[in-house]
Amino acid sequence: MNARYDRSEGRPPILSCKTFDEASVFTPEALLREARRQKAIATGDVPEICILDPDGDIVAHLEATGSADRHASWGCYHTQLHAFERGGVRYGVVGSAVGAPFAVLVAEQLFASGCRLLVSMTSAGQILPVRPPPYFILIDRALRDEGTSYHYLPPADFSACDPALIEVARDALVGSPLPVEVGAAWTTDAPFRETATAVEKAGEAGLLAVEMEAAALYAFAAARRRPVLCVAHVTNQMGQIEGDFEKGAANGAVASLVVIEAIAHAWLGRHPP
Repeated sequence: MNARYDRSEGRPPILSCKTFDEASVFTPEALLREARRQKAIATGDVPEICILDPDGDIVAHLEATGSADRHASWGCYHTQLHAFERGGVRYGVVGSAVGAPFAVLVAEQLFASGCRLLVSMTSAGQILPVRPPPYFILIDRALRDEGTSYHYLPPADFSACDPALIEVARDALVGSPLPVEVGAAWTTDAPFRETATAVEKAGEAGLLAVEMEAAALYAFAAARRRPVLCVAHVTNQMGQIEGDFEKGAANGAVASLVVIEAIAHAWLGRHPP
C-alpha cells in the first residue's frame, strides 16, 4: 500500500497540518495523572524554580555532596527530579534531558507540576571566539535548526527569550567574577552534523555557540506563556583541540550553580513566591 501523507501546499510533514491555536489531545496533566496512578505516587508540587541539566553534572555534584534528595511526588515516566536548597531558595533539577524534544517534554510536565521559572543550563560549543572557554552565555534568541519548535510556533528563523527575563538575568550577573555574555545560539538536533559550512554560516550570522535545546524551549515558553531562560555553558570547541571539554570545578557544576542562584534571587525579587 502506497500511502501518502497529506502535505499541505507541498510542505514537508513537519510544516503541515499545524494549527497553533488548537489544544493538544495529549496533555502533560494526563501523563502525570496516569504515571502517579501506576507508580502509586502522591500528588504534590515541584519547587517553584527548576533547572534542566542536560549534561547531568549539577545532579552528580549535588548527589556527591549529599545536597539533594529525590522529589517524592515527581510523576514523570522518564526522569527523576532532585530537590535541594541553596541561599534560602528551594530548587528542583532534572538531569540528562538532552535535546529539544526531551527538554520540552520535561518542561511541559514541570510547569504542570507547579514550576514558576525554568532555567536550562546546557553545555555548548563555541562558534565565535569571544573569550576562551569556559564561560556562560545568556541566550537571548536561538536559531531553529531543530524540529520541536515547529509544533509550538509558526515557521521563523529564530525563537527568542522574553526580553524582560534576559534583563533580569543580565542585571543579576553584573559584576560577577564569572565570565558571562549575552547573545544568540544555534540549536541543532544533530551535533555530529555540525559541518564546516554550517559552522561558518552560523558565525557569519553572529551566533555565539551551538547547543541542542534553546530554540525549542523558547518556542514552548512563548506558546505556553511560561518563563524559561536558557544559559549556555561554553565548554568546548567541538572537539577540535586536545584537552577540550574542560568545564571547571565539579565539571562546571560549581560555577553553574552560582549563575543560577544569582538569576533565581533576582527573579524572585520581582516575582515573590
